[in-house]
Amino acid sequence: MNAIAEYFATIPSAHRALILAGGIACFWIIESAAPMMRFDYRKWPHALVNFFFTATTIVVNFALAFLLLQASEWTIAREFGVLFLLPGLGLLWQTLIGLLLLDLISAWLAHWVSHKTPPLWKLHLIHHSDTHVDTTTANRHHPGESVVRFAFTALAVVIVGAPLWMVFLYQAMSVVLSQFNHANIALPGWLDRALAWVIVSPDMHKVHHHYVLPHTDSNYGNIFSVWDRLFGTFRTLERTQLVYGIDTHMAPEEHRTVWALLTMPFRPKPAERSKR
Repeated sequence: MNAIAEYFATIPSAHRALILAGGIACFWIIESAAPMMRFDYRKWPHALVNFFFTATTIVVNFALAFLLLQASEWTIAREFGVLFLLPGLGLLWQTLIGLLLLDLISAWLAHWVSHKTPPLWKLHLIHHSDTHVDTTTANRHHPGESVVRFAFTALAVVIVGAPLWMVFLYQAMSVVLSQFNHANIALPGWLDRALAWVIVSPDMHKVHHHYVLPHTDSNYGNIFSVWDRLFGTFRTLERTQLVYGIDTHMAPEEHRTVWALLTMPFRPKPAERSKR
């Protein structure tokens, strides 16, 4: 554990970029060879739109990275945060608790709030409007939502009292796990169900991308599945019943181009969502 902490304390930016690109490349190859769903789409044009939003997410996080550094240094200097209330724990337990709480606040809570707050939901629509969910969908977030998610991450760092190496470790895990559970792959049912007791598996997260309520408002988790089980937002659905997208924006012209997605939050309010 010490070696991992030391590595992420000084991880070069090139290595962080490699984790992002390597994850997409790995799952892209797997889903191309054995896709869960046979999409009637051109993979590269679809990916390029999603890569644009991946790039804007990177730009937002890079531009605001100094705030995470300051937040972490502030908590460490003042010994503020949950981890400082639990003295005597070994590094392994500190890391596990820290990662769980970072995931709760910066991922699960941020995601839940984005669904329950109308202005934030309008931004989050860009992610849900993808009717061909694959590994490139993982980072398909409106720049405005990227700022909101960053704010929750900074809040999580302060509440947890997380050192910067733990933040970088969490972000690396978050990127890879998100690419994994969005990937157009089908694990054996028994394996997916077993994984879903610990982490967010592909089948678990795909339920969240089903196009109608109540499934859309379920399975908010990013890395760990415990929070959805604990807060009663865990839901299952057979793979054969999945329809990706969001019922208010199913027309292809609404989400085919970068411009259409960038302006989606500012267009007239769509019809009420279905309760099916």
